[in-house]
Amino acid sequence: MQANPLAADLDHVLTHTAADVWDALRGQQIFITGGTGFYGCWLLESLACANDRLELGAKAHVLTRDPAAFVEKAPHLARHASIQLVAGDARNFEFPGGEFAYVIHGAIDYASPTDLFRDAMEATQRTLNFAIRAGARRILFASSGAVYGPQPAGLALVDEDFAGVPPAGGWSAYARAKREGENLCASYRDAHGLSSVIARGFAFVGPYLPLHLGSAIGNFIGDALQNRPIEIRGDGTPLRSYLYGADLAAWLWTILLRGVDGRSYNVGSDVAIAVGDAARLVAEIVNPNVPIRIAAQPLAGHLPARYVPSIDRARSELGLQPWTDLREGINRTANWHRAQLK
Repeated sequence: MQANPLAADLDHVLTHTAADVWDALRGQQIFITGGTGFYGCWLLESLACANDRLELGAKAHVLTRDPAAFVEKAPHLARHASIQLVAGDARNFEFPGGEFAYVIHGAIDYASPTDLFRDAMEATQRTLNFAIRAGARRILFASSGAVYGPQPAGLALVDEDFAGVPPAGGWSAYARAKREGENLCASYRDAHGLSSVIARGFAFVGPYLPLHLGSAIGNFIGDALQNRPIEIRGDGTPLRSYLYGADLAAWLWTILLRGVDGRSYNVGSDVAIAVGDAARLVAEIVNPNVPIRIAAQPLAGHLPARYVPSIDRARSELGLQPWTDLREGINRTANWHRAQLK
């Protein structure tokens, strides 16, 4: 049997996820929407590993509109005994029978930006209704740091109590969908007693990260692997931070099982790096021969834009950390993608 290229990362997840988290999943059914994307693949990789190692007997039912595509993308997950693919759309899927202890809702459709908000609201409400019908103990809603709007340049780290600043052009459909999704979870908690926790994701790096779908660091790694110039669309000064995928998996399971009911948790790293410096780091690690092209010059006297969370709540309440530094995260991401190309 071929060794799992993520074996070391999965060891890492199990090491940094408390035993009581896995024990809470023992023998349980979990329903996941958005289970075939970046978040979902890390959840499934880690659950499959925990099932194999700890004999949990847990089972994830993963809603997907295209089961065949996921079989092609990750056959070892699609065919794992602890994972069952469920064909359907999050907006109108048929409720599977039986009880489900936990629901994780991460599905959102980027393919139709004009309908994104409406579709996301339908999907979230449908999933919440399913959670009630299935007798779920708790739902984890995968939200986003986008709910805060533009982070004030003078605010080094944005925390969960920050009320948010409306963007100059108004909230994007994506940001509105995440904000209203959080509100729906709160409404179902008040009306039906459905326990919920919110994971507000920021930026990530790691295996399964798409290399050409909007993530700056994913684009940089993709350019370097393909021996193309690394292109920076702006001036390279905005500040970002990146949480590694294996850390993300440990965070999400911990927030689901140990997070405080009704709480929101920022999910990310608080170690900031300028976009230009991230591009240079990618080039140094992945392909030192590629040039870096920066489209614009910084404006004198302007503070750089920021998108960097405070993670004090996750750190103090749940013992979570960004354990994997960015250099190692970039290296592991690039190596995993290289292996996929063989």
